[in-house]
Formats: sequence, C-alpha cells, structure tokens
Amino acid sequence: MNTTIEGKAILVTGANRGIGQAVVTEALRRGAARVYAGTRQPYTHPDLRVTALTMDITNEEQVQAAAAQVDSLDILVNNAGVFGFDDLSEREALERHLAVNLFGTYRVIQALLPALVVSRGAIINNVSISSLAPIPATPAYSLSKAAAFSMTQSLRMLLAGAGVRVHAVLTGPVDTDMVRALDIPKASPQSVAQRIFDAVADGEEDIFPDAMSAAFADSWRGGPAKVLERQNAGLLPPQPVAS
Repeated sequence: MNTTIEGKAILVTGANRGIGQAVVTEALRRGAARVYAGTRQPYTHPDLRVTALTMDITNEEQVQAAAAQVDSLDILVNNAGVFGFDDLSEREALERHLAVNLFGTYRVIQALLPALVVSRGAIINNVSISSLAPIPATPAYSLSKAAAFSMTQSLRMLLAGAGVRVHAVLTGPVDTDMVRALDIPKASPQSVAQRIFDAVADGEEDIFPDAMSAAFADSWRGGPAKVLERQNAGLLPPQPVAS
C-alpha cells in the first residue's frame, strides 16, 4: 500500500525548523489539504492550510489538547527530537533523550492513533541511521533512536490489521541546527523531505533519505535483521483488516 500527499491532512511535530519545517513546505507543495504544525513555541505560517498546534511532546496535557484540535488525519510525521553529546556517565542525559525521542513520540502516536485508524493512514517516524549502530559521541541519542526504531517496527506489525502503515526514516547527517557545528558532509532538509514523501508514496517501510544512509539501504533490506522482522510479523495471530 502507498500514500500520496495531495488532498491529505498531515501533522508534523518539530515543524518550525530543520527537517520538520522542510516537511511542512514539501507537503504544501504537493497539495496537502491541511498541515498541522506542532511546535513548542508560538508559530505562524502564511499559508492558510497550516494550523499551528502548541505541542511539547513531553507534556501529556499539551499533546492531548493538540490532538483534540485535529478534525481528521491521514499522515503523522513524528519529527521532534533532541540531540546531545554525552558518554553515558550521567543518567539524566539518557532520560532526557528517551523522554523526547522515545516516549514523546509514543505519546503523540497514542493520542492521534484513533484518527489514523479511521483514515487508514500512515505514521512516519524520523529515527536515525544511529539506530542501527551507535555513534560514540552521542550514545544516549543513539540508544533512544534505536528504541524508537524498535517501537516503529513493533507498531508496523501491530497496526497492519487496522490498515495503518508505519514508516521509519533512517536519516544520516542533515544540515540542521542539531549538527550544524559538525564538519561533515550533510544533506539539505529540503532534499530529505522530498525523499521521505517519494518513498512513502512508493510504499517503502524503511526510508534512507540521504546519500550517507542510502549507502546502507540495500544491505539492510536484504539483511538478516529485516528478514527476522518479517518472520516475527508472522507470529501474530491472523487479524481481520479493517474495512
């Protein structure tokens, strides 16, 4: 199954900068009917199709209040995240990354899942290539993204019977505020947003949206971990597909 953007309602977290901002722009360019822009700070957009939602994804009340403003939803893009350097010597750093990158993403999904079941929609979780192998300078970030990727794979199996597609975006370095100081080649947020929507339209489960991550795409898709994921999906009892 695939998903196109034209005429759809989309919600993007972390929508005010970086990849999130580029996803909003690309969704509008592709003819989205409504884009809900979730941000922690007040946000405005000149396009009348954009509805701003105040949403700190670590705040249950804010997430529920934002979800209550969503009339209908076809695509949820979980982009909000936190990135920091650490050495796993302080538990606080690990808890901060998990609170946003794992539990925040989970909180948003649970709040908006009823709308996605109704529309037989799609969830797009922006994880990271570091979810496949940790980055030594950012182990708390890598660990939280690995957990978010595992959650994505689990939801992919669990929600298939409801007709909800679940995609993982395994990004490499992207030219955003998070990693702008790092002297390494980076993809543009605009190119990543375009690649995400192209891949979703093609029905790709795991999306490698930049040159660095794309180098691992074929080996991942044909590798033992992906084979095991597909085998594990078969352990679920048969589920009636929602009509």
